[in-house]
Amino acid sequence: MNQPNCDSAPLKQTIKQELGQVIVSLQHSLAAMDAVEDCLLGDLNTIKEQFATIEIQAATFYLNCYLSPFTEKYPELSVCVQNMSKRRHGGLIVFEREDAIDHLIKPGIPIGAELTHTLLESIFYPGNPLHDGAVLVKSNRIVSAANVLPLSNINTGDKKLGTRHRAAIGLSELSDALIMVISEETGRISFAFNGSLHPISHGI
Repeated sequence: MNQPNCDSAPLKQTIKQELGQVIVSLQHSLAAMDAVEDCLLGDLNTIKEQFATIEIQAATFYLNCYLSPFTEKYPELSVCVQNMSKRRHGGLIVFEREDAIDHLIKPGIPIGAELTHTLLESIFYPGNPLHDGAVLVKSNRIVSAANVLPLSNINTGDKKLGTRHRAAIGLSELSDALIMVISEETGRISFAFNGSLHPISHGI
C-alpha cells in the first residue's frame, strides 16, 4: 500500500523488463515466419497475454501517480476496493482533481466525512439506499454519495460494459476526474481517466 515514486519505482522497472521480454518474443516470431512449418498462433496468444499483464501492472502504477497529488487516502482506498472486489460489491468512486465537476453530476446525498475504507464499504454494501450511485471524493473527504454521473456513448463492442463503467467513462470524458469502478458481476477493479477504462490488479 506504500505509494510508489512515479519517477523511479520497482514496479516501473518490472514493467520495463516485461516489455523487453515482449520485444524478444516478437523478434522470435518474426524470425519464425521464415519457417513454413512453424505456426505462430501459439506465440501470438502468449504475447497477447503478456501485454494484458503489462497493461494491468502499468494501470496500477499510474493510478497511484494520478491520485497521490490529490488525496492522502490511497491506503484506505486500497483496502476498500480489495475488500469490495473479494465480496463482489459493486462500487463507483469519483476523485475530483483539478477540474470542478459539481456541474457535471446530478448531486446525491451529502456525507461530509473523512474517507475511511469502512465508511466507503458501508456505503456500497448491497441493500444500502446509497449503494447504486457514485461517491464523490474531494481531497481526503467523502463529499456525497448516490450521485448520478453522465453516461458515455462510447461503443466498445463489449456487451459486458455496464452502467457503472459507462458512467465512469462518461465523466472522465468531460473532466480530469479519476473514477474507480468495482464490478459486482466479476469483482474486477478498473479506473476511468481521460475517456479510457483501465483494468488494475486487486492488490493496488
